[in-house]
Amino acid sequence: MSAKVAKRRRKSPKKRSRPLPPEYNMLLTATLCLLALGAVMVFSASSTTRILQDGGLSDSAFYLKRTLLFGAVGLVIMVLASKHGLRVVRQLTPILLAGSIFLLLAVLAVGTEVNGATRWLGGGFLQIQPSELAKVALILYGADLLAQKPKRVRSLEGLMPFLLVVGASSLLIMLQPDMGTTMVIAFSVGATLVAAGVRPADLGKIGLVIGVLALLMAVVEPYRMARLTSFLNPSADAAGAGFQAAQAKIALGSGGIFGEGLGNGVQKAFYLPEAHTDMITAVIGEELGLVGIAGVVGLFAMFGYAGLKTAQKAKDVYSKLLVTGLTSLVLVQAIINLFAVMGMAPLTGVPLPFVSYGNSSLMASLFAVGLILNVARGGAAASARRATPTGAGKLRAIDGGRSPARERSRANGARKAKSGGGGGGNRGARRARHGGRRRASG
Repeated sequence: MSAKVAKRRRKSPKKRSRPLPPEYNMLLTATLCLLALGAVMVFSASSTTRILQDGGLSDSAFYLKRTLLFGAVGLVIMVLASKHGLRVVRQLTPILLAGSIFLLLAVLAVGTEVNGATRWLGGGFLQIQPSELAKVALILYGADLLAQKPKRVRSLEGLMPFLLVVGASSLLIMLQPDMGTTMVIAFSVGATLVAAGVRPADLGKIGLVIGVLALLMAVVEPYRMARLTSFLNPSADAAGAGFQAAQAKIALGSGGIFGEGLGNGVQKAFYLPEAHTDMITAVIGEELGLVGIAGVVGLFAMFGYAGLKTAQKAKDVYSKLLVTGLTSLVLVQAIINLFAVMGMAPLTGVPLPFVSYGNSSLMASLFAVGLILNVARGGAAASARRATPTGAGKLRAIDGGRSPARERSRANGARKAKSGGGGGGNRGARRARHGGRRRASG
């Protein structure tokens, strides 16, 4: 009887579908809602200006079509990453990091200049922005490095390899120039370091160095200084450096509580440059009002809560650091964009994740969401447990009851049986064997 029970237990049980955790559903819901809102608002913000160009001959749905196309590609990437991405991506992290740095160097050499900034490679349909890949690659590298060698967080010397890579990548991005992306990297890397347990004193030193360098870069570049000045005193140059910020405030004020109605905004047509990209929040405020802005804030709050809750529940250090960094990456971009449009921070050109038009930004953000979803559904924890010696011991214990403790118990029983004499010894051996079988079957 005991042999039959052991045989049945050795058979692998059928896989049962586990219910997805609430964090997974919240992340997915927030992302899909923001994507849908983004498609609608990109069309609303860009269609009017497209119609006004070339006497109405331009395709009014041009940016919408590209958003839908690259959004579909991004969703495929997100699904693949949510199911199989974490193990593959961790192995490919050195290649992704090296590739992103190479592309950042290539931008400085042969990049495409748009509106005075050289941030893109290629042109037309295949135009990419390498800094978007670099943001994700740096979080992947930091999570992997700090998870493999957790003692590094105890001193600045231990953190130096990671900080040097982040600093070199940020310098290449600053030279494009792109102050906004550099700020996003700084804050998201800082969140990753906090999650890793870096001492507050060391964080303060790192923050001080970053602040001094940022101030120097603002002073060196006249256009950055003009933006900072216009932020501190918007009315000083409302027709020049402060024009965009002033028009954004007018758009938000015109929208009121419920907005002018979808598609009825005026600022996007004549006053807001590139309204479908980093200024799309102003269009939302004008057409959907305070209610629309509150909805956007609520969706990002849901995303942030679910992401940080996923990091809190992560079963291994790598997953915890990765989810913290990637969630911060999305939230920091949203906060900077919202604050800038509302006049609470200088304009830096940071897009609103999932909503603003931007093919590279959209696909990179969806890739990050896919990795977060992978951890939320528990795939990373399961793979980590299977890879550890403890997990292997648990699998052996389930497979036929041959755990190390039970093997020792059987060996002790056999030795006691041998120490007995004659028939008593044989009976003792038989009792030991039967006792071992009963313990194994139990």
